[in-house]
Amino acid sequence: MLDMQTIIYFLLLGSFVGVISGLFGIGGGGIIVPVLTSIFLINGISESNVVHMALGTSMAIIIVTSISSVRAQQKKKAIKWDIVKNMTPGIIVGTFVATFIASKLDSFYLSIIFSIFMFYSSIQMFMGKKPKPENKIFSNKTHFFTGGIIGALSSLVSIGGGILSVPYLLIQNVDIKKAIATSSAIGFPIAVSGTLGYIINGWANTSIDTLTLGFVNISAFACVAIASFLTAPIGVMLVHKINVNLMKKLFSLVPLILSIKMISSLI
Repeated sequence: MLDMQTIIYFLLLGSFVGVISGLFGIGGGGIIVPVLTSIFLINGISESNVVHMALGTSMAIIIVTSISSVRAQQKKKAIKWDIVKNMTPGIIVGTFVATFIASKLDSFYLSIIFSIFMFYSSIQMFMGKKPKPENKIFSNKTHFFTGGIIGALSSLVSIGGGILSVPYLLIQNVDIKKAIATSSAIGFPIAVSGTLGYIINGWANTSIDTLTLGFVNISAFACVAIASFLTAPIGVMLVHKINVNLMKKLFSLVPLILSIKMISSLI
């Protein structure tokens, strides 16, 4: 797995994911999962487990990207920690439970679910539609249940939840930059709970020889995570200097194209 060419691929992937994580407040799973699936297939990982391995590894990577993004966003005092605190219990439950569902699905069907979600997300990102603000912060109970839904969906497709949590925050009339910052913080409990779930559900695949822990590939995690951790602050810096809406339109089609490629590689 760790030949020089593969290491370079992992580092390039991590560098790109780090920037978009900081820039858009998303975990980068839309890029990580299809790219890792292709790399894993080339390196001989079984088709029956390859998407599960990509999802689990992506979740582990998102832990690191979210930490880096949160550190950078906290310096700008942009995170609404009260919302994060109220959503976290629901996020943990929803994310963890959904990993049990994902572990029972065939890789092909998981890739279909992933691609459908990415198609929807790409259209939403490209259109740039903002929900109508309600001019109020929702109740703690609403935060809990919404956190559970966001966590479950994020776990099934291995994303940091930004595609879902940013619109949810905008509905509450949270400023777009604060919504992105808060989304970065929300991504951390999603990633931790999801990673734990994929490790437990994939425990039979644990191997020292292949450096796998459940459905998490340690070598891919280490390379991508290190690169993304170093580059995430670049994205955070760019948020305050460029037209984020224009960048979202340019970026929106990338996950969709990669998802289609992922499906074709499994057919």
